Amino acid sequence: ATDPLRLGSMADFPGFEALPVELPDAAEIPPHADAAERLRGAEIRFRGEVQGPESVAFDPLGRGPYTGVADGRVLVWDGARWAYFAHASPGWTAERCGGPKASPMEYLKDEHVCGRALGIRFDKRNGDLYIADAYFGLSKVGPEGGLATPLATEAEGVRFNFTNDLDLDADGNVYFTDSSVLYQRRSVMPPRLPSPLLLCFVSFISAYLLTTYCTDPVH
Repeated sequence: ATDPLRLGSMADFPGFEALPVELPDAAEIPPHADAAERLRGAEIRFRGEVQGPESVAFDPLGRGPYTGVADGRVLVWDGARWAYFAHASPGWTAERCGGPKASPMEYLKDEHVCGRALGIRFDKRNGDLYIADAYFGLSKVGPEGGLATPLATEAEGVRFNFTNDLDLDADGNVYFTDSSVLYQRRSVMPPRLPSPLLLCFVSFISAYLLTTYCTDPVH
């Protein structure tokens, strides 16, 4: 229903099935958490300075931010510039993985070699950084940074295919997600954005279908 022209990145994937989601009653949904709309006044920082930043973290001393970027590394803002801190892929090389590109999407073809740090969190007790890399599972690196040590690449005999985000509790237990047992991130990300003309056409069709559906007395 949401992809009538089958233009979505998952439309032709074997074994993919879209399932309806039952939304809770409006009364059960929590109220607006930022009634003052403070986020609208936020300052946008580092525009154009890092490519594809994902999760953001600060170390126990408040330094940072640290963020995973499109070339597989974790960078840290040292107060004057972005500097290398860590990476999860043992095969990472500057020749293959490093260097700015025209678009973060251009890193996709080498992501399985270079890695993609999607989730990062510090253990506030000792300064260790935990990394959830889309291709290399869960790993950890000390406060000095460098190549992270693998901790887990599978669970119950099932290998992680799309390690995504993580969090730590006060006792140091790590909770993390693996988004798919079938597909890797590079398989479901579009290699390039659709043309503006196509986007306009899809927007028009979607608006028409929604208007027709919502005004039909039967529905």
